[in-house]
Amino acid sequence: MSASIPRRNNIGSIRATLLAVLVSCILPVGTAHAQFPIWPKYRSWWSDHVPSRHKHQHKKSESASKARSNDVSKGPLHIIISIRDQRVSLYDDGALIARSSVSTGVQSHPTPLGVFSVISKERWHRSNIYSAAPMPYMQRITWSGIALHAGVLPGYPASHGCIRLTDSFAIRLWHLTKRGTRVIIARDDVRPLEISNPHLFTSKPKVASDSSESQAATVTGDSITTAATYAPLVSNAATQELTNLQVPGSARSGVITPQKVMPISVFVSRKLSKLFVRQGFTPLLDAPVNILNPQEPLGTHVFTAMKFPNEGAATRWTVVSMPEELPRGAAPQVPFTAKASAALDRIDIPQDAVERISELLTPGSSLIVSDHGISDETGNDTDFIVVTH
Repeated sequence: MSASIPRRNNIGSIRATLLAVLVSCILPVGTAHAQFPIWPKYRSWWSDHVPSRHKHQHKKSESASKARSNDVSKGPLHIIISIRDQRVSLYDDGALIARSSVSTGVQSHPTPLGVFSVISKERWHRSNIYSAAPMPYMQRITWSGIALHAGVLPGYPASHGCIRLTDSFAIRLWHLTKRGTRVIIARDDVRPLEISNPHLFTSKPKVASDSSESQAATVTGDSITTAATYAPLVSNAATQELTNLQVPGSARSGVITPQKVMPISVFVSRKLSKLFVRQGFTPLLDAPVNILNPQEPLGTHVFTAMKFPNEGAATRWTVVSMPEELPRGAAPQVPFTAKASAALDRIDIPQDAVERISELLTPGSSLIVSDHGISDETGNDTDFIVVTH
């Protein structure tokens, strides 16, 4: 009887030791998860994830099985990556809804800075550049190889230029976005800010068009079904390209079904002194613009038309301004919204172009103002890509 007592004490001691080890393993994870808020509205499926220390293996995960394809955003999405913070922030209709860690490009293969958008998506992809490296839940932002995807996050820049995401965040983001979702990559953290300016476009009531006018570009899911053109401002080649994008058989059926109108993208380049418009990744028109004091920089600003609160309401805009290169810790001398408004005040757009753009304006439409020209990355199947560094 007495001999069994020490044995029981030993068992109790072992159990206590194992429990202490288990607690020590759990606590750091809880601390890491507390670094960023979990927004109550999205608590059911958005949370921050600690960087993965293990090699990613592609398999059907519990997170993937729980991802709901019917999750939709309230308004325009902004995916903003901060290189310095190694962090991605997701904004829905101007409000921050989720944050997570990332790993961007190393010094020899840096992640480019600038304005991008999602141009293609694949649930499972292998790199055709780097030894068929796995890129699960890939969202491409350039055709030259830059993408967001699930991968290893060691806690510092480690990729060949892509933006690596935690597995669960990559899955959720993949289900929420669509082609055209705006992606902004900056040195420091930036965010959408409400802005008003008389030079921003204002949505006009849509009027019915007759057979001599062009139809509005529309989509079903991610596929373009018809296209908008304005003959006075669009070349014949562009018109033909848009016409060729119609779904086969849609005209023959004689049945017209309501479709969602694609947002437009407007790009104003100080370098080129021109304005360009795209819809559904397809060029619509371009026009010269006059810029006051053209030798002075405008900066790079992304204005986005937010969700319209009701029919006939004034258009609500946000702006994301790319920060200037400043010493670390130094605050900008002028607020970003003031600089963005000052840039708009210097741009004179022909009135006929303003009228056409206003007629096409929908929530999610954007105006990009930049000192740079159109990047070589901009192609037939991209939105405007502006590389700032």
